[in-house]
Amino acid sequence: MQIRVLFFGVLKDLAGKASDSLSLPEDATLGDVLSHYERIIPRLKETASSLAMSVNQEYAGPSTRLRPGDEVALLPPVSGGSETRPRAAIVREEIDTASVVQGLKHPEDGAVAVFEGIVRNQTRGRRTLFLNYEAYEEMALKQIEELAGRAQAEFKIRDVAIVHRLGRLEIGETSVLIAVASAHRAAAFDACRWLIDTLKRTVPIWKKEHFEDGAVWADGEPFPDEIASPQGTHSGRRASK
Repeated sequence: MQIRVLFFGVLKDLAGKASDSLSLPEDATLGDVLSHYERIIPRLKETASSLAMSVNQEYAGPSTRLRPGDEVALLPPVSGGSETRPRAAIVREEIDTASVVQGLKHPEDGAVAVFEGIVRNQTRGRRTLFLNYEAYEEMALKQIEELAGRAQAEFKIRDVAIVHRLGRLEIGETSVLIAVASAHRAAAFDACRWLIDTLKRTVPIWKKEHFEDGAVWADGEPFPDEIASPQGTHSGRRASK
């Protein structure tokens, strides 16, 4: 059978391409896919313990059996519209924070908590020139939408907006915006903090930092246990940071 394999972030550099077409036996699993690429991409084995995998935009484990035409993605740890205020969106243009926040407010709200991730001019003493963000876009948007729904279910908030930008970002520009509306500030603060922390660990978005003396993919945070586990990755172990 034939499947499509996608590479993102540093894995795209290691593979030398963004996607591949792979022919496999009828009983092949996700583990077989990873083993195949570990054989032909020597450095991949060094990062295998920190990877997650997906099938058709859903996280999956190594024992998952594949079917003809499946879309498989190998995901390194992640570094995530036309309406005025989309609930969740991935964009390539400048994020208009004021417009998003204004569109979120309702008369019953007592607070709107806002988080903006912005591009800083240095990382660990190296001067940053600009950043490039890329994503497994369809899956990333689905994950962001699910996070918005979970936040509304788990915190006492009324609404939430999450917007992540892709492409080249200059110093001082906003890469991600999270706005949470609630009757009370404590719930808004708690939900906002949970959303950005969880987004950075689970949504397949990566950033490449461009410095005066070169460019590198930013180190990602380890996937949570429910993703990076014996059921969620090839080895069941996460890389230490």
